[in-house]
Amino acid sequence: MNAEPERKFGVVVVGVGRAGSVRIRDLRNPHASSAFLNLIGFVSRRELGNIDEVQQISLENALSSPEVEVAYICSESSSHEDYIRQFLNAGKHVLVEYPMTLSWEAAQDLWKLAEQKGKVLHEEHVELLMEEFAFLKKEVVGKDLLKGSLLFTAGPLEEERFGFPAFSGISRLTWLVSLFGELSLISATLEERKEDQHMKMTVCLETENKRPLTWIEEKGPGLKRNRHLSFHFKSGSLENMPNVGVNKNIFLKDQNIFVQKLLGQFSEKELAAEKKRILHCLWLAEEIQKYCYSKKKGLA
Repeated sequence: MNAEPERKFGVVVVGVGRAGSVRIRDLRNPHASSAFLNLIGFVSRRELGNIDEVQQISLENALSSPEVEVAYICSESSSHEDYIRQFLNAGKHVLVEYPMTLSWEAAQDLWKLAEQKGKVLHEEHVELLMEEFAFLKKEVVGKDLLKGSLLFTAGPLEEERFGFPAFSGISRLTWLVSLFGELSLISATLEERKEDQHMKMTVCLETENKRPLTWIEEKGPGLKRNRHLSFHFKSGSLENMPNVGVNKNIFLKDQNIFVQKLLGQFSEKELAAEKKRILHCLWLAEEIQKYCYSKKKGLA
């Protein structure tokens, strides 16, 4: 990516919330990967006109314009599947914020569609580019896990927009799968007090070596965004995360990965391993959702 780009890919950003705004900033600043990209405009359901001299364009124009070769999907999760499908069918490459979809089957379909069209479909996972994850990865490697837990707390999230908690919290699931390999679902419960906007999901998972992992998502008013973890190994324990530094430019690091894919710099083996991990996490999220719903109905 150090070479001078022979061509630039025209990019449109769909959705201009927190992630979309950061994407626009990174595309406008001089970075190694941004040199390969040309920001053409943004798509929003709101009438905004322009943001920092970047023009708003209609979805129809973004889909039909030959100048637009890449779409960054930064809208709420419930709209991802539809946008991805439209842009792939229009012959565009797609970068999408996690979760790619709120259904494992839909994600499989979209990957098939991307392969048929010969386009890159990239699901962002900035949580794997965080300093905390790099620290954990180093701590966990080569150690024999006995048991572990990961609790995440935060303010309320609208399920209609961001999906069931196993999907809206898929970055935590991705951490566990990336650290300990593919997991099996043992049980899951969801406690909700809708009048208080409070929910707590407790998931019991198991590694391939039959080691238990507990994942808890708790969201409600007044709850601070925080991670509490506890991993016990034969050789000692890791309790909670030390302060390992500021997460700098994680969206930009993700863009670098995406541009490498556009330039064909990822091996088939790397792409297949990433796809397998993403689909496994989406499958687990869906299984957790089914389990919680079946318990609610008294079927489990």
